Amino acid sequence: MTTHPLSSQPIPNTWDRRGLPGWTYHSQALFDLEKTHVFLNHWQVAGHDSDIPAPGDWITFDMLGERAVLMRGADGTVRAFHNLCRHRGARVVDGPQGSCRGSIVCPFHGWVYNLDGTLRGPSQPGSFGDLDRSNFGLKPIEIQAFHGFLFIRFHPGPQPDIATLLAPYDADFTAYRAADLLPVATPHWTADLPVNWKSVRDVDNEGYHVPLAHPGLQDLYGRDYRDIFLPNGLNISIGRYGDTPGRLWSVRHYNRISRPRDHLPPHLAGAWAYYGLFPQIVFAFTPEAIQYYHEIPIGPGLTRLTGRLYRNPNETRAERLARYLAQRIDRDTSAEDQQLSIWSNESMRSSAFESFHLSDLEWGLRRHHDDLRALLPVMRLDHAPPEDRIAAINAEMLANPAI
Repeated sequence: MTTHPLSSQPIPNTWDRRGLPGWTYHSQALFDLEKTHVFLNHWQVAGHDSDIPAPGDWITFDMLGERAVLMRGADGTVRAFHNLCRHRGARVVDGPQGSCRGSIVCPFHGWVYNLDGTLRGPSQPGSFGDLDRSNFGLKPIEIQAFHGFLFIRFHPGPQPDIATLLAPYDADFTAYRAADLLPVATPHWTADLPVNWKSVRDVDNEGYHVPLAHPGLQDLYGRDYRDIFLPNGLNISIGRYGDTPGRLWSVRHYNRISRPRDHLPPHLAGAWAYYGLFPQIVFAFTPEAIQYYHEIPIGPGLTRLTGRLYRNPNETRAERLARYLAQRIDRDTSAEDQQLSIWSNESMRSSAFESFHLSDLEWGLRRHHDDLRALLPVMRLDHAPPEDRIAAINAEMLANPAI
């Protein structure tokens, strides 16, 4: 059996098998803390360099009240800005992606910005008195790239620069030639789910449920599926395919058509590989395509599932067909996971729900919960504090770890 070079990370012999308490999935006060301490100050993937190939091309990314636009400037540099006009705060661009011809024009009052975010001028400038244009450019957002993928961070946070953080993935992303990927015809997808975002992560962070809950993946992988856990909230899951013909239609034809790419090393050839990044990002690679997906929290009980899909350049007809079959398998898997997330999330309101009791095969779920507790120690409390006290108690526990 071919193993991944990083697969030696040990799992503790003894560990607390309880997960987060149920109240943490339904509290508005806790959700407000997650907004600040988990999402807006951690790296979020917003797209790929190939999504915006020409000057003036842009994509947007919205999260928890913050709105970003990523745009390629006239000099070829990709920058990120808050998607709000400095006049009255209107969106300067609207929609998931588009292109501007030489400048950005706010649709509200016609303020004009250069592609590098500087203010070219307001409409009817004489009505603003002595306006210093240098003080009214679009507000920048931190942006960094990793093998073509564009990451932004709305607020400064605890994670290092993206190249350092994702260094363990560098060799694999290089092998996949991720920087050369191209978007498919309709790359962006979304779906809203009536659950807390953590319920989605709980399902996705372990492979224990695959044999029973995902007949398509089980048919594809058989028993050859491995989770690998790395420091700093990183994890890799790999399933090898093609050892059996496959019983299901999509799997059978995928195994017949898909071919390992010649440039991939043995541990990636003939495999589906998933690369996770705390708090909620996954890159999923097959020989034919790659997609990233993540959960965008809307409220304690509402989560937007979203992502983007990319293909290899110079895609052959066989690769395109294999990509279609892989998407069929993935579509069914996603629907199955969504139902599991709903069932798990709703159970936590029941008087009979006590806690999780986790298998060694669910170590990834436990580790994700531990990472959350490190940021928000109030999550360690078995019973919900009063909503109006959660923020204060969390601050006290951060200040005094002995509590």
